[in-house]
Amino acid sequence: MGRRRRSSLKSIEGANRTIRRRLDRKGELMLATVPTITVLIVLALVEVLSRQRLLFASLASSAFLIYLDPQHGTNQVRTLTLAQMLAATIGFITHLIFGDGYLSGGISMVTMIVLMIVFDIMHPPAVSTSLSFALKAGNESNLVLFGLALAITATLVLLERFALWLIARYESH
Repeated sequence: MGRRRRSSLKSIEGANRTIRRRLDRKGELMLATVPTITVLIVLALVEVLSRQRLLFASLASSAFLIYLDPQHGTNQVRTLTLAQMLAATIGFITHLIFGDGYLSGGISMVTMIVLMIVFDIMHPPAVSTSLSFALKAGNESNLVLFGLALAITATLVLLERFALWLIARYESH
């Protein structure tokens, strides 16, 4: 049986990483502004609609990974959304079955790690998401709210790529 390439563990084909390496401190701060604002918007949304703030903490890690390397397979929209939604669902289900204890958290984490490997959707913050939902799932509306927050975060992937494109275009002139 031949080895299958793991796309979620590699850079996007054709990714130009030299642009990122040439950024000075001001450029890095400008690039970090979009993820920071996105996380603050998500937190404001969560505050208005739910009191389950910790369920969304892993999205801050996702946002930072996207800022750090938006051209990596781990941070693709497909990988990010599938891993995070699967993690929230797995955590929610283990909470329903086992309650809000360490057993639920452990089973959800192990299950999520195995599923990320099997489906090639490696996004490390999703492990935290499964644990958060397993330990304190709340109700079904938190899954919907998490999906909305995730959509905002996935939009961040596109914004970061656009920012890198603008930087490359600006530097070439």
